[in-house]
Amino acid sequence: MSNVLFDLEKVINKNKNKNIKQSYTAFLFKKGKSFSIKKLNEEFKELKFSLKKKNRSNIIHESADLIYHLMVLLVFKKIKLHSIFNELKKRTKLSGIEEKRRRTYVRSK
Repeated sequence: MSNVLFDLEKVINKNKNKNIKQSYTAFLFKKGKSFSIKKLNEEFKELKFSLKKKNRSNIIHESADLIYHLMVLLVFKKIKLHSIFNELKKRTKLSGIEEKRRRTYVRSK
């Protein structure tokens, strides 16, 4: 399996404190977490639009944008990618219905 996501995590951590004129990642960190959440929502909307239009090239492009912005927010929150992968691995051992039933946190609508 490719290490692209782990490499991206390293690049985000490396670039988050660079000059904002040289790094979009640094720009996002300078603007703050709320701005990055708005960007994530914007990218999700763009992906939804691409999925409706069924344009494969746009779907790939917008998926990459969405993943990048999610990764930025994970770095903001100091959540390592391996933690996400460990959670996904745990979930392969039970059905999605059972996993949702076992959740202990309250999710807002």
